[in-house]
Amino acid sequence: MKWVTRARPKTDRIACPWLIRRFIDPAAQILYVPADQVLEVAAREGGRSFDAPGATFTHRGDQCTFEVLIDDYNLGGDRALARLARIVHAADITADLHTDPLGPGLLAIGVGGLDAEPDDQRLLDRGTFVYDALYAWCLRDTGPQPQPPRPTSAPG
Repeated sequence: MKWVTRARPKTDRIACPWLIRRFIDPAAQILYVPADQVLEVAAREGGRSFDAPGATFTHRGDQCTFEVLIDDYNLGGDRALARLARIVHAADITADLHTDPLGPGLLAIGVGGLDAEPDDQRLLDRGTFVYDALYAWCLRDTGPQPQPPRPTSAPG
């Protein structure tokens, strides 16, 4: 599936592709296009639009797109992912920047990434490690994750 969003990603538009590829659609192709072409390209390519005005997945209420995807795909049971969502929210919603102590650092990485890397696909590739590392830290921070119940055999 093709997933289409605005060019020049920094926070939500790096976090969302990481989430999509890791938990929703491992074979996802991420297309970065000019903001005014997101919906048109998504329709033409039979893709899904995200983090753009009028997109299928975008900010809703006080949620950033990353949080919307977690809700829409029922991923909220993963405590580490919920922890990461708080960090992404703080970095993406500037009015909430200090709601998580890691928000300012993630915002700095996102903004600095725009200056360090002119190619959006390469920026995504490089940013993926940041989210892998943050998720690994969140796994440590939240402790052991609940395991799904195992099927039990009927008494014989």
